[in-house]
Amino acid sequence: MRLRRLVLAGAALPAALVLGRSGRAADPRPPDTRATETADTLHGVTVLDPYRWLEDQAAPETRAWIDSENTYTEAVIGGLPGKERIELRLTELIKVDVVSVPFVRGGRFFYSKRAPDQEQAILYIRKGEGAAEVLVDPHGLSAEHAISANFQDVSPDGRLLAYGLRQGGQDEVEVRLMDVDSRREVESLPKARYSGIAIGADKASVYYSRLTPEGPRVYRHRVGSAPPDEELFGKGYGPEKIIGVDLSGDGRYLLVTVLHGSAALKTELYAQDLAKGTPLRPIVNDLDAVFTGTIGGDTLFLKTNWNAPNSRVMAVDLRDPARDRWREVVPEGKSVISALSIAGGQLFVSRLQDVQPKIQAYTPSGTLVREVPLPGIGSAGAIAGDWDFGEAFFSFSSFAQPPTIYRYRVATGADDVWARADVPVQSEAVEVRQVFYPSKDGTRVPMFVAHRKGLALDGKRPTLLTAYGGFNQAQLPAFSARAAFWIENGGVYALANLRGGGEYGDDFIAAAEWLVANTYASPDTLAISGGSNGGLLVGAAMTQRPELFRAVVCSYPLLDMLRYHRFFVARYWVPEYGSADDPGQFAVLRAYSPYHNVRKGVRYPAVLFISGDGDTRVAPLHARKMAALMQAVTGSPAERPVLLHYDTRAGHSGGLPASKQIEDLTQEMRFLFWQLGVG
Repeated sequence: MRLRRLVLAGAALPAALVLGRSGRAADPRPPDTRATETADTLHGVTVLDPYRWLEDQAAPETRAWIDSENTYTEAVIGGLPGKERIELRLTELIKVDVVSVPFVRGGRFFYSKRAPDQEQAILYIRKGEGAAEVLVDPHGLSAEHAISANFQDVSPDGRLLAYGLRQGGQDEVEVRLMDVDSRREVESLPKARYSGIAIGADKASVYYSRLTPEGPRVYRHRVGSAPPDEELFGKGYGPEKIIGVDLSGDGRYLLVTVLHGSAALKTELYAQDLAKGTPLRPIVNDLDAVFTGTIGGDTLFLKTNWNAPNSRVMAVDLRDPARDRWREVVPEGKSVISALSIAGGQLFVSRLQDVQPKIQAYTPSGTLVREVPLPGIGSAGAIAGDWDFGEAFFSFSSFAQPPTIYRYRVATGADDVWARADVPVQSEAVEVRQVFYPSKDGTRVPMFVAHRKGLALDGKRPTLLTAYGGFNQAQLPAFSARAAFWIENGGVYALANLRGGGEYGDDFIAAAEWLVANTYASPDTLAISGGSNGGLLVGAAMTQRPELFRAVVCSYPLLDMLRYHRFFVARYWVPEYGSADDPGQFAVLRAYSPYHNVRKGVRYPAVLFISGDGDTRVAPLHARKMAALMQAVTGSPAERPVLLHYDTRAGHSGGLPASKQIEDLTQEMRFLFWQLGVG
């Protein structure tokens, strides 16, 4: 396919997209939502919750309310001009070849690919340099193409596949086993929330971790046997813990990891020599530190912050794992070690220096071999490979640079392109800069800013600021249709690299103030967007500084921080946020909880909340309650509406068909273009 290019310099929107902000000829009104006098007394403080009835997702009144909200949102956005043009361009950006980073088992390459004319990714196998062969095509499983397939594991010899089927964006999957050579379905594991699937070397056993009402448990399933499966580990651990399970590349060692919450300050590791049949024994379970392990040969390599805030790499001989025999192979440095992987008998250490990625190769003894060259400012995936195979893979992209997957030869350091997304953008017409700004406490915080080269920065540019800021998840410039589309339409796209906590949002607010002070935008042309923890972030920002933003897109958010831990798997997040059950933590949570800091009569920005039934991670009740409350009390005029886009299929874990992605992003862009006066 020939690469189609869009010339960005001097590009202008069609006149049909010009839209003033004086409102519409007949502004629709939000639905009337029943408020109650529901209140709790927590630690002597009365806390009002007038829309608690919306927590009941299945109640007929809630379902009717959702329908009325969607009708209102469509009435507001549906008549805005430019839909066809926006949708067409987003189709060009989204309906392209999308390829995952391959992994190798038994000399076979496994990967997924979604072609431009397909709605979901298909699972493929390639034997050596042969042609790609289809393993699993999910398109026939749902008339709406709402079921996606993903790899869970492949046996070390590459002949038994475990794959998951996901409905919409739900976290729960059904796991199926397939004989790779015959494509015969062997059997399946029931739909559940799994946190690790590992197929034994003999293909007779499948090890998995699954969340039960009592907490996570590790099981062994004997292929061909009827349930119940043998419980191996987890007794006594409650649902606030996460347990992962993995096998070494040769299938000899079983590794169990216990995380004390999603943002774990402590992890535990246990290992078992399956070849010798020794019992599962602790490697470390008594230190308040984080350990992430990967096994090469008989050695467990650990990335850990134990006595090393920026992390270091340790080596543990699994034949003699006593702590006094652990070896430090890569010491702590000035840059943070963000990931550790293995391939071809080498260690690959991913570092972040001022939020810019670097990958270094080391010998198992800790000698630096080389640095893996990267194309520039952007986002690089960790090296993916097998300990006994000499080739590995990694990906790289940036805001306007489509993803490219490189095949890397471990012995020589040579690389070549395995796959490149043929996205019709002109990457060289985009400028990406890293800037630094002072936060409220004086801390120097980095931020990436991207826009068309030569764009006049006169304080009037439509600017979209986003961030995440939690769970130790660094956000780097990566390609997205949202960013590319925004930039080519004359906008500034900014990604702030916040500190991992900071729920008060000081770093984020300081980023917005810097953009205004440095004439990128004004409060009338500045929008913010965030999802999940980022949804909490933008929710806190708009309730604390509503005058600073014109529009907000708040996706799959946490917003009621006094009750969040009661729903779904939110107990995982108590180490990150705290719990209102604790008096001291209650005071902190109440001070920034967006739902509890909405004030009557305040002129809030226009808001688009996005959530839906398919989110089984962050309860969609947050978006429902917050939308109802803000609609009832906002002091803003009708042209700054509070809207809710609620989808019965959308969720946290992706899986939406391509056409649905285009539809949703088209609505989001129309909302932002309207609010920021793009025309």
